[in-house]
Amino acid sequence: MNALWNSLPVPALLLNQDETIAESNPAAESFLNLSAKALKEAPVWDKVMIDAPIEDAFARASENRSSLFVNDVDVSSGERAPLQCNIQFAPLVDGGDQMLMIFEPREMAARLTKSAKSIRAARSAIGMAEMLAHEIKNPLAGITGAAQLLSMTLSNGDREMTDLIVEESRRIVKLLEQVEQFGNLQPPNKRPVNIHDVLDRARQSASVGFGAHMMMIEDYDPSLPPTFADSDQLLQVFLNLLKNASEAGGPGGSITLHTFYEPSLRLQREDGSGARLPLQIEIIDDGPGLPKEIAQDVFEPFISGKENGTGLGLALVSKLIADVGGWISVDSVPGRTVFRVSLPTVPKDYDGEE
Repeated sequence: MNALWNSLPVPALLLNQDETIAESNPAAESFLNLSAKALKEAPVWDKVMIDAPIEDAFARASENRSSLFVNDVDVSSGERAPLQCNIQFAPLVDGGDQMLMIFEPREMAARLTKSAKSIRAARSAIGMAEMLAHEIKNPLAGITGAAQLLSMTLSNGDREMTDLIVEESRRIVKLLEQVEQFGNLQPPNKRPVNIHDVLDRARQSASVGFGAHMMMIEDYDPSLPPTFADSDQLLQVFLNLLKNASEAGGPGGSITLHTFYEPSLRLQREDGSGARLPLQIEIIDDGPGLPKEIAQDVFEPFISGKENGTGLGLALVSKLIADVGGWISVDSVPGRTVFRVSLPTVPKDYDGEE
């Protein structure tokens, strides 16, 4: 029985008649970000905060030994941001007066669906641009070369104009290169990857470059198992997220790299199959937060909160994460923006070939 309880993929609590917590499964501990010791014998409404008056309804269900369903409520433990959930209460068969409380995080499912839609939208929106990118880059190279040759014969004042031509041409080339990356149909080279090794490479690169003005804080779970991904693509993802966080924060700001294990998170794929994504990586900054009008659309192509931003960086990140079977989400309020990447573990049947 204990093995079954501990292996449940959904967060669940066992409640006593006096509304204290008798038991919590590992998924609930991860979901609430509280240990079994902190939960055991504690009043449930002190540890599970719900933005709906359900205490009386639960008391009646407990007294009548009946089930209770509560949909679309925000749930928090005070140790993590609220998540929208469905909650089910059910009397435990042959369990005396105890009740079972099961959480179904709805916000995660909604974001997973939105993430999949973002990938499809990204591919559709830039399809034509990808076809034209190569043809546009060739004449741009000629324009850049001509401007550089012309600058050799001009005075300093006139040379500013040719320098502008060269600078803007190079900016367009970088944009086109980002567009071309969406059309890369080569499958990722997935292998067992130590997440912390890749994070450290990204952190070191950021610390001596674009993120030199930020304080980097490591908050790692050292027991995190390897993921199954393309290490180069993963490095590109983390560098992009660190760059965004660095640009959001000013001198004296901080970026926290947080990793943890959450066994309750599952991804429903388009073909109906499911996949566990227990490995969590969060990039957290203390900047002003995302503009409200784009906060839910930052993974769409050409959506950017930056002046002169292309809006392709996060769309590309979303694509790369989807290519290795993961997902990415964001929570943002002034003073705290969290980009979370969720990844799979190495398949049990992996034999070293991919």
